Amino acid sequence: MCGFLDKIKEECAIMGVSLKCEEAVGAVYNGLLALQHRGQEGAGIALSHNQSIIIQKNTGLVNEVLTEKVLDKLPKSRTVIGHARYSTTGSNTNKNVQPFLTEYLTGRIATAHNGNITNAKQIKVMLEKQGLDFSASSDSEVISSLIAYNIISNRDLLKGVIEAAKLLKGAFSLVLLTGDKRLVVVRDPHGFRPLCIGKNEFGIAAASESCALDSCGFEFIRDVMPGEVIIIENGEIQYSNVELTANKQGLCIFEYIYFARPDSIIDGLSVYEARFNMGRMLAKEHPIDADVVCGVPDSGLEAAMGYAYESGLPLVSGFVKNRYIGRSFIYPSQLQREHAVKIKLNPLKANVQGKSIILVDDSIVRGTTSAKIISSLRSTGVKEVHMRISSPPFIHTCHFGTDIDNEKNLIANQITNQQICERIGADSLGFISVEGLKKACEKCTLPFCTGCFNNDYGTDSVEISKYQLES
Repeated sequence: MCGFLDKIKEECAIMGVSLKCEEAVGAVYNGLLALQHRGQEGAGIALSHNQSIIIQKNTGLVNEVLTEKVLDKLPKSRTVIGHARYSTTGSNTNKNVQPFLTEYLTGRIATAHNGNITNAKQIKVMLEKQGLDFSASSDSEVISSLIAYNIISNRDLLKGVIEAAKLLKGAFSLVLLTGDKRLVVVRDPHGFRPLCIGKNEFGIAAASESCALDSCGFEFIRDVMPGEVIIIENGEIQYSNVELTANKQGLCIFEYIYFARPDSIIDGLSVYEARFNMGRMLAKEHPIDADVVCGVPDSGLEAAMGYAYESGLPLVSGFVKNRYIGRSFIYPSQLQREHAVKIKLNPLKANVQGKSIILVDDSIVRGTTSAKIISSLRSTGVKEVHMRISSPPFIHTCHFGTDIDNEKNLIANQITNQQICERIGADSLGFISVEGLKKACEKCTLPFCTGCFNNDYGTDSVEISKYQLES
């Protein structure tokens, strides 16, 4: 459902590769393609060449920015990092696309970041007082500058990274490229955002999700531990230790609900298995007599499978998805705007006409998309539509890298569940409980941040605006 207006989006994807051969550019490119679902606003790579770092980035999709012509002109490299961006802080302009290059007296680094730093503005003010300049409005540029500043102050890469990371509050999974071809991997001590390590005969890769490792020939080894700092050189891990600590840990549970690809494994739990279990829990918590179960493509499909399995009802395809329209379809008329959902999702009339259906989706944010989907089903002559949602209602914003709307705009804060049901045009509505959601994800090796559902964040939250660096 990514692309509809009331679907939540994630900030970005990161990847870093260190090889014993000069084929890292292609590996990172393939990995970013596999991670495209995490961010579609911008993409870029940074590669080491001789003693310099070369950056290629722009707004757009990975294959639009890193075209065959562009890649052919880049020198071969053993160490490369990459990024695919969705902005939750900083406007969507070229200057905010990552990786960020920071040059200093004794060297240079490039940084790619997934997450959101809640004290970025304060750090930026502190660095400006030390004479540092900033050209972007992204917290990721602040991270890169802070690390460079601390490398100079400590006269050591490892100490500089650790001391800089100790000052950061919020979510940060990082890959860092140095001018001397070292790759540094860091995950914040809370473990908000996923990060994993893979290996093959040629070297080491780090990525936001294991699906990226699979796509470019790396065997998944393990997740990066919360607070861990890893240094990789010449395709081998040279240093690894948990250097950062926190009072609480909490992986964003929405990774399992929506963000991640179903073929990824995050912190010990298969995303597919988690979503299947969410559907089973929904069937237990909100059973209903109906004819068939169908899921809203794409992230509602696995939960629908689980609901059908637990309930014993048939699972059918309720929609045909148009996978070839890209991002830029337009609405020339008001009539077309009113039927915008059908451009991407068209109900499969043969499967739903005259039937009572259980419709499973991953979330309801403002309710506009759900209403349009149900309306499109009604036009086929369905008998009943019973909506089931594999996330609890959103009632709080997120400070750590998820683009959840202002709390005033969240439909669950405006009206009751029964009123939501009436507004979207469903015959019944059921959300999974927070307890049921945690039960579905119980094989995860980390506790969860569920702050957007119940105000239980993985750390003390800070009231900040996503536009903090643009004010």
